[in-house]
Amino acid sequence: MEVPGPGAEPPEGRGRDQRSLEALILAAGGGAAAATGRPLPEGRRATLASALELEGTVLREGRLTQFVANNLERRIRLSGAPRGEPAGGGGGSSIPAIDPGALQDVVTLAGQVAAQVDELLRNVHCGLQALTALSVGCIQTYRDGVESLGEAADLSIRAMYALVARCEELDRAMQPVPALAKRIRDMKGTLERLEGLCK
Repeated sequence: MEVPGPGAEPPEGRGRDQRSLEALILAAGGGAAAATGRPLPEGRRATLASALELEGTVLREGRLTQFVANNLERRIRLSGAPRGEPAGGGGGSSIPAIDPGALQDVVTLAGQVAAQVDELLRNVHCGLQALTALSVGCIQTYRDGVESLGEAADLSIRAMYALVARCEELDRAMQPVPALAKRIRDMKGTLERLEGLCK
């Protein structure tokens, strides 16, 4: 809290502090000067500083005077308390009465939130079960596809080996064909010569 030097205007919003300073001034014997609004003489300013020192710490820097009150937290609490209610002594704070209707509303809302959370968890559980079943079905389908593909590849390999074996057998069976073709050509030539002699 800062107390302006002599001749400075008091800031707005500090009416209570101003009243406290006026009370200190009156206690120090400066009531007439405070009532007339005239600046205090040097002796009265010293008396005011002495009165402030009883309530806290006073620091002076040129024309600026700084004042830090003792028990600042308690004073803040007292300034925030309603005027009709007595302030708690010893630094304690008064606890307002609890509204039973508000507690009942809180309990009702908590029950609604709990029911909604339970329903959400049930929905999540059902969704996870459906996703798990779908995943298991996909894995089983993939496994069946892989197994059938392996069986089809095995059957294809066996059929290819059988075709190669049949081709080899056919090749062995076709080995006399060139010799037979040569004999046919020889017989054809002989027939042609015979026809030529008969003419």
